[in-house]
Amino acid sequence: MMDSRANTCSAFGIRCLRPIGLSLVLQCIVQMSAHAANPPAPRTVHVRLSEWTVALDPTQIAPGRVIFEVANAGSIPHGFEVEGHGVEKSLSLLQPGQTGKLTLDLPAGRYETYCPVGKDSHKMLGMINHLSVAPATHTAGQPHAEHGESHEQGGEEREYANRAKIMNVAGGGPVIQVLPGPYPFADSAAAIINARPPDQQADLMKKSHLGPYSNNVAMITGDIALTAIDRGATGDSVSGTASFQVADGARWKVVMDRVQTKDIPFNPRFGGVIMGLFYHGASGVHTPLVPTIRSSLALWAYAHVYKNDQLVTDDAMVHIMLLSRTRRTSDWALDCWDCSDQPIEELQLQVTAPPNTPPFDAPGGFLFVNWEKTSGKPEVLGAR
Repeated sequence: MMDSRANTCSAFGIRCLRPIGLSLVLQCIVQMSAHAANPPAPRTVHVRLSEWTVALDPTQIAPGRVIFEVANAGSIPHGFEVEGHGVEKSLSLLQPGQTGKLTLDLPAGRYETYCPVGKDSHKMLGMINHLSVAPATHTAGQPHAEHGESHEQGGEEREYANRAKIMNVAGGGPVIQVLPGPYPFADSAAAIINARPPDQQADLMKKSHLGPYSNNVAMITGDIALTAIDRGATGDSVSGTASFQVADGARWKVVMDRVQTKDIPFNPRFGGVIMGLFYHGASGVHTPLVPTIRSSLALWAYAHVYKNDQLVTDDAMVHIMLLSRTRRTSDWALDCWDCSDQPIEELQLQVTAPPNTPPFDAPGGFLFVNWEKTSGKPEVLGAR
């Protein structure tokens, strides 16, 4: 008498009767062939990139083919990469508002998903998350993240990004004043300039011929010391003073006491103080009339400015970067179009008059001073 107990006769979960007759064997083979011809539908993971997060929905899926539908919801270019278990694939750079798809076959395991822009500087700013790939029996009953959010944080990188950081900086090495002149890498910047809207093109072309990013430099003397705190999108602070005597003999003093977070044309802010950025040049972020660089500190501030001990303004606009070296030490000319692999030791101070006010009584109407051998390292203050 035939035993009617069920038995699994294949790794595909196709159930046959035991003992198995010839007709049932054929039936199993047909079912197995049909299963192989119709593999499970790909899973879809929605990815939302922004400053400075990678949000996954869901964060847990079953093994197999996965389609990542990626949207850049940020204000600057971002990328997307998946890494783990022999897989390391990335999507082309996405401009703000752009979308893209990345299709991968993922075996079980845990995968890093992150933004690789800036030699992983965006990753270190917190743009990392993890995707868990496990059989359905392991993921059943697990809640999916709400769209645009994730339950799992990104490990050490996320923990570091989620803590307030402080940096104390004192300028070191030779001090130079950068004077108006042509940008030496105008040809390299041309393709990026031409991709901008017409009003931006006109502004950038003007600055490429006579702007503040030139090889027209003069040796001067001066000091700068500041303390900057990065607490994320809000709550940043800066305090510092720069004093220098420029090429025409004038003595300037810049006292910084407030961060500046408002946008200016074509240059989105990320908050007053940011530690760890990759931008300018070919990065697609901010002006291409600065070589592509990495910075350990970038800040925007308001300042009181004095010339020869007389107050000029209480609301000057200041931009400071401690960045990868852009100038050679022989004549202080710009040395590279892509300087992102250079050591971070150049401190730049740029000071301009408030909007809708006359420019400074200085060459080009601005102050641009570099300290060429400066160091600074962020220290974690604590949880935000």
